[in-house]
Amino acid sequence: MNRSSLRFFAAAFALCFASTGIGAAPRSITELTPLATFSLGKTADWVAITADAVWVASTGPFAVHRIDPKTNTRVASVALPGEPCAGLATGSGSLWVPLCTAPPSLAKVNLKTNRLDAIFMVGPAAPEGGVTYGAGSVWLITSKSGDLARINPANGAILNIFHVPPGSFNPAFSGTMVWVTHAEASELTAIDAATGRAAATIATGPNPRFLVAGGGAIWTLNQGDGTLSRVDARSRRVVTIPLGTPGHGGDIALSGGNVWTTMPKVPLSLIDADADRLRCQWAGPGGDSLGIGHSAIWLTDYHAGTVSRIAIKDALAHCAESR
Repeated sequence: MNRSSLRFFAAAFALCFASTGIGAAPRSITELTPLATFSLGKTADWVAITADAVWVASTGPFAVHRIDPKTNTRVASVALPGEPCAGLATGSGSLWVPLCTAPPSLAKVNLKTNRLDAIFMVGPAAPEGGVTYGAGSVWLITSKSGDLARINPANGAILNIFHVPPGSFNPAFSGTMVWVTHAEASELTAIDAATGRAAATIATGPNPRFLVAGGGAIWTLNQGDGTLSRVDARSRRVVTIPLGTPGHGGDIALSGGNVWTTMPKVPLSLIDADADRLRCQWAGPGGDSLGIGHSAIWLTDYHAGTVSRIAIKDALAHCAESR
């Protein structure tokens, strides 16, 4: 896509946003010049950040790739026996990678040796799911009927199975709770990690999928109408923010008082977490998953099979210029 096409694309989005009352007219994603871009495979999806690395999954090959943020180099690629299809999580010295194999499975990658330590025969209920780590366990939705498995990270044994609404696929651990979005409805469920009991069920925007917890809140990216819901972890109060980004795919991250989201065709949106307001949005090709760390946004272009490193300060500066 050439620059004139991108300008037309952004202008068309601006007209659409003006008609729907969304405050921030999209800018072109091309104004954010990456510090580095890495070609990983046919597709690139799912990002996990650690203190010394950035991990990104790919297909063609099925693999996870380790990038050293100090040197901006890919230092390892770990082959997998199937498609990494439902997020990444870190914990107990490992990277956890749900795989859409037959039957579904869970890969355990050693964060120190960059080696595949094990494949456990417990896997995700569906693509576009998620995995999380907390309270010394891996948590994964393993069936479409709503089985939330608590998994021993040492041997892959299922320690407990708790139940959430059918059609739930994405968990996030925070405090003493596992928060799970109900993608086939419009709600968020809080599960007490110790007892497995539902502590709360909270209405959100339609078809919430990806979520992030932090700053005393849980944020859900709602695929049904392209909104973002902020759920206060204590009061359960909900604020829903229009983004104008409905559809499948996407991702969400939280850092420094800002929420960042990505969707195909709108690769990046910036939301003020304190004001509950969309600040800036960038339209164009790319997007679908992201992570925040090492002073950067790590943004994939799913179809191009790449991940780009964009300085947070650069995105914030461009956003400030638009005000």
